[in-house]
Amino acid sequence: MEHNHNHDHSHDGHSHSHNANKKALTISFILIAGFMFVEFIGGYLTNSLALLSDAGHMLSDAVALGLSLSALIFGARAATPSKTYGFKRFEILAALLNGVVLILISIFIFKEAIERLSAPPQVIGKGMMMISVIGLIVNVLVAWILHSQGSTEENLNVRSAFLHVIGDLLGSVGAIIAAVLIMLFNWYIADPIASMIVSILVLYSGWNVLKESVNILMEAKPANIDSDKVIASLQSIDGVEGVHDLHIWMITSEFSSMTVHLKVNPDSDRDYILEMAKRLINKEFGLKHVTIQTEGREICPYEDTCN
Repeated sequence: MEHNHNHDHSHDGHSHSHNANKKALTISFILIAGFMFVEFIGGYLTNSLALLSDAGHMLSDAVALGLSLSALIFGARAATPSKTYGFKRFEILAALLNGVVLILISIFIFKEAIERLSAPPQVIGKGMMMISVIGLIVNVLVAWILHSQGSTEENLNVRSAFLHVIGDLLGSVGAIIAAVLIMLFNWYIADPIASMIVSILVLYSGWNVLKESVNILMEAKPANIDSDKVIASLQSIDGVEGVHDLHIWMITSEFSSMTVHLKVNPDSDRDYILEMAKRLINKEFGLKHVTIQTEGREICPYEDTCN
């Protein structure tokens, strides 16, 4: 029986991605936290629920960005004897908390909006418009920074922060539309309606982040990898007679691992099989953190020993 552990991460690429994410989150945090105070004061002075709810969402954004930034810094710590994968999962815990916060805020906004529907209070449309436009500009800038400089596709933690900002951006758009309707037609009911629409969009984003975070914490298989295809690829290697005890799971959204047992012909070249298996899994499925165990004879007297 032989073991082979292929751990061939590109550390330079990871370091560059980490630094880019850190820079993007730092700039975004400063911009969001700064404008949050402006929007709170503006929402209070104009009596706009849309602005206040958007400011509340911006508060959650500031917390989310701060958590995401802390997670990147803390998650970069080296592995220890007791935490052999390091602290990478801290990023997923931060994303999980962000998802929960998004859902709670959306429910709160929706509840407040319903209460205002029956008797919409008067809102100062011009002030609401001015603050909403500034908010839109800030959110567009932050969204661009996170999308262009951060790994919003690969890193769930950064993507959850990005979705927070997109929710804010939509909130600003809703507030602008409501402000226009109030200024032109005195439709004060537009303010709570805009808040309700934004809350639904925020709920959708929060649910997706929460679902994916739980999926990773449950050590689920990456959605883009088909286990049957992995088995078929390994069985296609000369000398491999069987594949079993296959496990593929995510440590974080950017870091997946795999372990597998290969039953091989006792007379086969095991070094060749191991090298071919590593190359095949890396090339076809992008998995680099792979542990392969080869078995030349029956060593599992009981099926549940391996499975």
